Amino acid sequence: MENDRIFVGGGGKDYADPQNLILKYANRHGLIAGATGTGKTVTLQILAESFSKQGVPVFLSDVKGDLSGLAVPGSADHKLHEKLVARANTIGFNDFGYEDFPVVFWDMFGEKGHPVRTTISEMGPLLLSRLLELTEAQEGVLNIAFRMADEQGMLLLDMKDLQSLLVWLGENADQLTLRYGNISKASIGAIQRRLIVLENQGALQFFGEPSLDLDDMIALTPSGQGRVNILAADRLMQSPRLYATFLLWMLSELFENLPEVGDPDKPKFVFFFDEAHLLFDDAPKALLDKVEQVARLIRSKGVGVFFITQNPDDVPSDILGQLGNRFQHALRAFTPRDQKALRAAAETFRPNPDFDTVEAIRDVGVGEAVVSTLVKKGVPSVVQRTLIRPPSSRLGAISNDERATAIAGSPLLGQYETKVDRESAFEILKRNAEKAAELEEPEDDSEEAREFSSARRYGSGTAYSRAPDKRKSRGDTATEAFAKSLARSFGTQLGRSLGRGTLGSLFKKR
Repeated sequence: MENDRIFVGGGGKDYADPQNLILKYANRHGLIAGATGTGKTVTLQILAESFSKQGVPVFLSDVKGDLSGLAVPGSADHKLHEKLVARANTIGFNDFGYEDFPVVFWDMFGEKGHPVRTTISEMGPLLLSRLLELTEAQEGVLNIAFRMADEQGMLLLDMKDLQSLLVWLGENADQLTLRYGNISKASIGAIQRRLIVLENQGALQFFGEPSLDLDDMIALTPSGQGRVNILAADRLMQSPRLYATFLLWMLSELFENLPEVGDPDKPKFVFFFDEAHLLFDDAPKALLDKVEQVARLIRSKGVGVFFITQNPDDVPSDILGQLGNRFQHALRAFTPRDQKALRAAAETFRPNPDFDTVEAIRDVGVGEAVVSTLVKKGVPSVVQRTLIRPPSSRLGAISNDERATAIAGSPLLGQYETKVDRESAFEILKRNAEKAAELEEPEDDSEEAREFSSARRYGSGTAYSRAPDKRKSRGDTATEAFAKSLARSFGTQLGRSLGRGTLGSLFKKR
């Protein structure tokens, strides 16, 4: 293996000479496209293997569970062993052998890997609005909530922080509207309903601390290999908008936190975005503009982004034009629309006079692709028909026991498993509500009142059968307390400091 490139595949009769991806151009991004069952997953797998061996950490999402095989070596007992060896001999892959790779498993739900978390503040209002499918008016209210949290110095860490702050906004809407614009209780109610839907999809575990430290992903093993970070996405894919928003959040975090490195000899990190069409489906223009900005500028941070999708048409043209390394598996053209998409895909390649690109894309078999990578001075190579090299790790999923063994041996074991709940907006608002309730408590020197106050203050189990009154209601849940007493706290310190701070946007350090 040469140190400045990775071997992708090669030829034989009617196929290209050995095809390589030059490492210094791998941060110019790429595209892996093709119909279902044509070999996109294997291409992704061999690229992840090769980057890891060259000391480049990678992140990829495992939508079908097949990529977990990177954690264990392939085997001569595998039913495809003879075909894999034959393919290696055909393309001149003399270094072919079986080996495993330093995989770290992640799972947003904490079931098949280390939990992945972020805070509400780190997610930001733009991505959160996209995730909740908010209208423009509702997004405006969410931005006000973030602005208020910033000005009051309240952390928004988890769902209950945001939910309690929205209750506070609703109770103080009349006082805040003149400064921040209309705060409709209907909009707040709509946002709260969306948050409940998000909770039902399992996102409750995603928001909180400890949040993901990207340095734990962008790391090398003691032997110098890059970590292969695999996100278990089979369950996550049941909520496609949550999946797409999570991956976009990761891209934005990389963009914000990594330093400029110019044009390194090899990428600092490579990010594979599988099922990329989910990112762009029904996305507002503001979001597409941000994605384009990331794709254009994140290369200077040494990050390469590879989009994996069925059809190049799934990626907007402004972003597609920035994907310099192309691996196009077969596209089937059964309808006029398919034929148009096929021609459009062929037109994105630099033509080869030896064959028709449209026919090549239509006719290549499983495990084959038409390939064009960036060569000298970043110029796209002439498109070539290529037999993709066989992977060294296992083809297919690993067993639950094998996954458990890999997780138990992870260098990050125990670092993210226990959720932390430090003081944030929920606790601050609850405390202020309780103080306001105590100040509002009427004087009553009767023995019964003193007993009731003592029982409430010290947690006595004494039960009272009195008719409901204000004091009884103050033992309710935090949300009920907010609804009854937070409006009274507007004149306190919580309500007076309305003149400082600005809300950080998606690409501004929060």
